[in-house]
Amino acid sequence: MQAAETIMLGKTEKGAAASTMQSAAAKNERAGFVGHDQGSDVGGDQGVAISETHVPGRRNITESIGDQVVGKHSAAAPLAPPSMAGEGADGITIGEALDAAALAAGRKPVDWSDAAAVQAAEIRAAERTTTALGGVGAEAQSAATLNARTSGSEDKIKLADVLTR
Repeated sequence: MQAAETIMLGKTEKGAAASTMQSAAAKNERAGFVGHDQGSDVGGDQGVAISETHVPGRRNITESIGDQVVGKHSAAAPLAPPSMAGEGADGITIGEALDAAALAAGRKPVDWSDAAAVQAAEIRAAERTTTALGGVGAEAQSAATLNARTSGSEDKIKLADVLTR
């Protein structure tokens, strides 16, 4: 059960079936009802299953051995963000968003938070897990690094310089 929870959930959940079974086994061993090496292969014989169902805002987990349900629990699940575009309308592109940011805060020197925001936008827009080498996120990071080392604000790289290249 513990291996199945780890595969399905990424860890053994506190209060879930595996941790409850482990706690019960430890209590039985301390009480002298079973020895440390005693046990059964019920899970191996009948199979262990964990199923997950989603309802808006909730994630329901059911754990069973064979046909017997041994645990049920529910956890909050993040909701998908609502679409920003209406029906039939085109969404805003990353380029349009960056142009708007350049107009709104273009004379501001690039700092670490600006670089992180640009990188996050680039990653989401490109549906990647990292920023592209030489992309606008990498340029913003370089600008933030240079600006951190530059003392005069007139010599610092501005947000518009990065976003409008």
